[in-house]
Amino acid sequence: MSFRIGNGVDFHQLEAGKKLWLGGVHIPHHKGAIGHSDADVLLHAICDALLGALSLGDIGKHFPNTDIKYKGIDSKILLKETFTLIKEKGYEVVNVDSTICLQEPKISAYVEAMQSVIASILQINTDAVSIKATTTENLGFVGRQEGIMAYATALLVKSVQ
Repeated sequence: MSFRIGNGVDFHQLEAGKKLWLGGVHIPHHKGAIGHSDADVLLHAICDALLGALSLGDIGKHFPNTDIKYKGIDSKILLKETFTLIKEKGYEVVNVDSTICLQEPKISAYVEAMQSVIASILQINTDAVSIKATTTENLGFVGRQEGIMAYATALLVKSVQ
């Protein structure tokens, strides 16, 4: 078996009145992330982890923020297209481990829904999708609630044919 591992990270500014999307799920909050797409930092970090595992570049290479067709796009579509690239290279996802860094809101009530969305797209069981959250103890741009960030690691294995 041939295993490949990749890491991804993403950051977005937060702004009052915008929608907050995490893991393909709308999280009610008075602030949301700003971006060319829907600014879902978790899905973007997972895309980068998957792409990185196979040395395929990053999310900006495949879905540039200069391309109007990605303006406001649902990041679940970006994850689906990324997963298609992974399958075309003959790999499948073993598991994803991720951490979202945000001061608020608390997201524990939404984790299962996010796991279901991600697992469905990546064709894996929900228990193969780990989503954790942490604050930064009021430190830095995350602590000041100016932004949000996410880290992800993905393990891939060569498909058995």
